[in-house]
Amino acid sequence: MKHFRRLAALLLVLVFLGFPQAAQAAGSSKVVRSQRATDLSGQDFSGQQLVEKEFSNVNLERSNFSNANLRGAVFKDSLLNKVNWHGVDFTYGITHLVDFTGADLSDGIFAEAIMLRSTFDEVDITGADFTYAVLDGPQVQKLCTRASGVNSKTGIATSQSLGCR
Repeated sequence: MKHFRRLAALLLVLVFLGFPQAAQAAGSSKVVRSQRATDLSGQDFSGQQLVEKEFSNVNLERSNFSNANLRGAVFKDSLLNKVNWHGVDFTYGITHLVDFTGADLSDGIFAEAIMLRSTFDEVDITGADFTYAVLDGPQVQKLCTRASGVNSKTGIATSQSLGCR
């Protein structure tokens, strides 16, 4: 069953990348519809309901999404350096070509998320839950060196959810 879910997730990514759709703006008035780079760095999205919203080609550096509901959201070709994703629910979300360098992903839920070709340098993943998430192999290895803690909502250990050995 685990391999079936991963195969289905990979198929979804291939369809997503093969048939790009127009960007859809999030419900916040701070997010604008755009095909070109948008600068939303330092914005506060904490606690917001951003379910299934798309952020494409956006600079979100140092933005605060703490405790936001990002279930099914899409972040594509975006900069999320030093972003605060503490406690977010990113279940079923998708990131592609996203730079999370220095980000706080602690206590976040990334279950069944597809996070391919994304960079996770110097991130805090304490208590993050990556159960059935799809990530590039080298990124998983990198995250395993930092994996610690247990997610406060799911009770899953970070290292277990990443499949660390």
